[in-house]
Amino acid sequence: MKKKGEVLIENVVFIILNLIFLTILILFLLKQGTGVVLMERAHAKQISLLIDSAKPGMTLKVNLEKLYDISKEKNFPFDETIKIENNIVTVKLDPEGGFSYHYFNDVIANAYPEPDNEGGYTGMYIIKILKK
Repeated sequence: MKKKGEVLIENVVFIILNLIFLTILILFLLKQGTGVVLMERAHAKQISLLIDSAKPGMTLKVNLEKLYDISKEKNFPFDETIKIENNIVTVKLDPEGGFSYHYFNDVIANAYPEPDNEGGYTGMYIIKILKK
């Protein structure tokens, strides 16, 4: 009689653990499938490559209109989308996420969004490269 009770408990625990695993897997796939993670990665790497190839005194103007549209959809401030500190470029499109990538050029890079005439942003980022 005891064996039947143990088998039932083992099956219930097995089913619950499988449901938890599948839920986590589905949440991960939904997060990856939105494209936000891929866009953060791609733009962080591309901006790092731009900074690596730049020379001190250069000003780079990068078109980030897609990121601007996504940040507006997610109500995330566009001026916090790109941060450059300690040779690391971080691209964020929501408060929890973000992707960072290191650049090797020995320069100081400052990034800020280009303002428009109405107090908003144009979707372009300006990156100034300065000598260290």
